[in-house]
Amino acid sequence: MPAYAIAHLREAAPHPEIAEYIERITDTFEPYGGRFLVHAAQHEVKEGGWPGHVVVIAFPGIDEARAWWDSPAYQEIAPLRSRHIEGDIILVPGVPDDYDSATTAKAMRESLPRDR
Repeated sequence: MPAYAIAHLREAAPHPEIAEYIERITDTFEPYGGRFLVHAAQHEVKEGGWPGHVVVIAFPGIDEARAWWDSPAYQEIAPLRSRHIEGDIILVPGVPDDYDSATTAKAMRESLPRDR
C-alpha cells in the first residue's frame, strides 16, 4: 500500500541553503522508492486557508517513508530547509486499490448511538 510524505511549507525568503536542499532531496528518497507527486506547483484553495506551498512525495509503503525520513542522508539536509522555512510535515499511509469509502461510512453509521 503506498504512503506519502506531505509537507505544508510556509512562504520563505529565497536562501542558498534552500536551493541546496532542493538540489539534494531527490537523492535522499530515491533509494526508498520515493518520487515527487507534487513539488513547486501552484495550488488552488477551495476552502479555508492554505498559505505557502504543498509538497507530496510517494513511497511504496509507510516503512519506506519512515526509513527515508530517519535516514542519515535526509537528516543531514533537513536543517537546510528547517532553518529557513516553517512548515508541517506528515507521513501517512494511503488506501488499498480496492478501498471503498462506502464501507467506511457503513462502519461509522454502525458505531453511532441508536435512537430509542
